[in-house]
Amino acid sequence: MTTKKMTVKKRPSDLTSLERFNLYYKEKEPPMTKEQRIKRFIWNPKTRQFCGRTGSSWYKIVLFYFIFYLALAILVAICMWTFMQLLDARQPKWQLESSIIGTNPGLGFRPMPPEVASSVIWYRGNDPGSYQFWVKELSKFLTAYKRDGKNAGAGQNIHNCDFKLPPPAGKVCDVDISAWGPCVEENSFAYQKSTPCVFLKLNKIFGWKPAFYNSSDHLPEAMPEDLKEHIRNMTAYDKNYLNMVWVSCQGENPADRENIGPIQYLPYRGFPGYYFPYTNQDGYLSPLVAVHMQRPKTGMLINIECRAWAHNIMYDRHEGMGSVHIEIMIE
Repeated sequence: MTTKKMTVKKRPSDLTSLERFNLYYKEKEPPMTKEQRIKRFIWNPKTRQFCGRTGSSWYKIVLFYFIFYLALAILVAICMWTFMQLLDARQPKWQLESSIIGTNPGLGFRPMPPEVASSVIWYRGNDPGSYQFWVKELSKFLTAYKRDGKNAGAGQNIHNCDFKLPPPAGKVCDVDISAWGPCVEENSFAYQKSTPCVFLKLNKIFGWKPAFYNSSDHLPEAMPEDLKEHIRNMTAYDKNYLNMVWVSCQGENPADRENIGPIQYLPYRGFPGYYFPYTNQDGYLSPLVAVHMQRPKTGMLINIECRAWAHNIMYDRHEGMGSVHIEIMIE
């Protein structure tokens, strides 16, 4: 059962002076339409109010918010200025172990598939329209490495390095991609021959130096035998080749190892040590390794794992540390 709230009408004697004034003397306004009420709200000629406020009221509120936001802007500017004074334009404040990035560089590959979460390079070897996407992606990626793609300032800073000729102070090492055999743009990176090239690179970490394997007799047990043999042959010729972050690519499963076929690495089977450390030098180019798959089996999805080898590159396949997963399918 609901009860109705009853309103008691006040007697004239119970009203205040203002209420009695409004009762007897306030001018009764005729009822207005909705459109008239909107117009009067926008501009009331009797009270000279615009949107419910007089000119002085609008002046005060605008002045208040102007001062408020001006003070807020000054406070933000002071905070930003203080923050910028603590930053170095040439190097990060937190480096290596102190940084979020840490000390374990990731290994990446190019060309990248259009889908971010995918690692599949798929095309039809006899269809130029099918493999042109991958060729264009590689050409775009290698633009910075081309002689004509290097700006004048950076070009003057580039030095032709060797294991016996490290870069002088203030110089960076060149990455000459023009003589990498089949893995050049003029050859469409060998995609038209169903023997594609994939480029590997180490992610840059400021100040990171690789800890090389300083003896060919003490190599990790997990290292592929063909890489061990390659290191022994190279270091027997020149001990300077020990200063290398080595690279291996192989099928993840026995069937993949059978289907992948022989692999050629250009220009070396790793990243030479004279490219490290990266310290934000002008014109610095990350070293690359071109992986040329010479006879991959067609019509098969081949799972490939490429891994970087150094004492201070930690490896975890499930976390993707120190390695990269690539899938290739050529029809």
